[in-house]
Amino acid sequence: MPSLTRIENHALAIEVSSLGAEMQRVTSRDGRNWLWNGDAAYWNGRSPILFPIVGKAIDNRVGIGGKAYEMNQHGFARRSEFTLADATETACRYELTASAATRAVYPFDFRLSLTHALEGHALTVETVVDNLGDEAMPFGLGYHPAFVWPLPGAEGRPHMVSLENAAEPGLSTLDGGLRKPGLFPSPFKDGHLVLDHALFADDALVFPEGAGDVLTYAAEGGPTLRFRFENLPNLALWTKPGAPFLCIEPWHGTAPMVGDGDALETRPYTMTLEPGGSARFAFSVEFPL
Repeated sequence: MPSLTRIENHALAIEVSSLGAEMQRVTSRDGRNWLWNGDAAYWNGRSPILFPIVGKAIDNRVGIGGKAYEMNQHGFARRSEFTLADATETACRYELTASAATRAVYPFDFRLSLTHALEGHALTVETVVDNLGDEAMPFGLGYHPAFVWPLPGAEGRPHMVSLENAAEPGLSTLDGGLRKPGLFPSPFKDGHLVLDHALFADDALVFPEGAGDVLTYAAEGGPTLRFRFENLPNLALWTKPGAPFLCIEPWHGTAPMVGDGDALETRPYTMTLEPGGSARFAFSVEFPL
């Protein structure tokens, strides 16, 4: 059975499962719950890590070195058992390393380290990917945290996502989980998007570029969550229409375009690490006091 690690400080308490190194709960000291509870009636995820792909694979297969490997949507890390490598009162680090099971679907020696850390009323989730093998290693990496919608105490109020750069990034729409060619007009206006479940009738809203590194998720006259992203150029927003959560998903990698091949190396925004190489990704959230 998966184990849970709890970290806390004067402002926040976080629980992280060894299964997928996935957050299970984020609560503030006043009792407010911020993270989606994983009710399977809607979606049983809470905050999965996406590795070594983000999004769907064509026919659930990726091509690596000319060979096809089975690969489910968003990769295998979210369903893998991680090892607790380090823990303090306010931080914990889980690791996943290559095994016979992972090499059967992803033939590389890697280490995936996921750290959750609290400082004040902010949570930072950091991921480091290391290539421990002797050949170049392609991969995608993404986060998929789901926060409650409506936010605590903000029932019945309009909710919005606002981009600090005030941009109107082009929208990439999906067909069977694959990206359609071209970009469509942005649903953002001067960096602001008023949320409506109808926006998600056709799946996630994917913004391949231009959303910037800082955004807020807020209720009008209510709580505001402030996000900052590092080395995560792509953004997606997703929920199931009518479900009481919103996923705010920063990525480095997306699903392939309709008509593209299945090669992992050519998926949009794929990163490739040389032998001995390392890459770091992170997002942080500041919760209201």
